Order: sequence, then structure tokens, then C-alpha cells
Amino acid sequence: MTQIVKLKTGSPAETRGSYSRAVAVDNLIFVSNTAGRNPDTKLIPADLREQTFQVLANIERALNAVDAVLEDVIAARVYIQFPQDIDEVMSAYAERMKGIEPAFTLTSPPLGSPEFKVEIEVTAWRGASNASIRNIDIGTIRNIDIGS
Repeated sequence: MTQIVKLKTGSPAETRGSYSRAVAVDNLIFVSNTAGRNPDTKLIPADLREQTFQVLANIERALNAVDAVLEDVIAARVYIQFPQDIDEVMSAYAERMKGIEPAFTLTSPPLGSPEFKVEIEVTAWRGASNASIRNIDIGTIRNIDIGS
């Protein structure tokens, strides 16, 4: 029988919006769009790098609560409030996600508050971090005949 776990963090936004921080359906885990508010201090770092690292720490905390790890992330969607911040946020994201390398989407829409400079949403597969990984780089493959 399929097991569904819905994780709440105690955030007032989850109650107001009637949503869960994460939902695990067996080994498939969806983590809601997550901001960089420190759950202990309730503060959001103004520094872009710190805020990005806090977002990823919040996601990691949610994943850990459902017996998964950040290295289980298979897809990430990064929302950056201000286009001029893309390089700095991406540098911090890349530093923390090095070696994980999930499928990735980046966009720059308005976010819920100007203090949210970056928000990230992920999908994970519990156990992906222990899976056999085969990397294919189609940029290095030559002489492929795709026509008939």
C-alpha cells in the first residue's frame, strides 16, 4: 500500500496557505518552494550567499525529517527575485549542490516578499544518493546520425 507523509514545519505560511513543506509518496518527495528564513531565529539573511545557503539548509532539514538527504534531490527549481542577483545566487547554489547535479530550472519572477531574494523547490527520490549513476555528456558525442 502506498504511504503518503505530509511534513509541516510549524511555519504560519503553511497554515495560512493550507500546504505541507514536503510530501513524500513512498520514495518520491516533493519539497515546496522554500525561502531562506532561519527556523530558529526567524530571520532572513540579507546577504545573497547566506540566504541561498539557508534555503538549502531548510530544504535539507525537511528532507531529513522524511529520511532523505539533500543528495537525493533529482530536480530543482530556483526562483531569483532580481535578475541582477542570478550569478551570485547560482555561485552559492553550485557550491552546495556540487556533485548532486539535479535537473534544473531557473527563473526570475516576483516572489512573495522583497526580502525573499531566492526560493527553491525540489523533488527528491529517497535513496537516489546511494544509486548507481551513469553520466552521459551528449556534448562530447560526435558523428551522431539523427536522420533516416
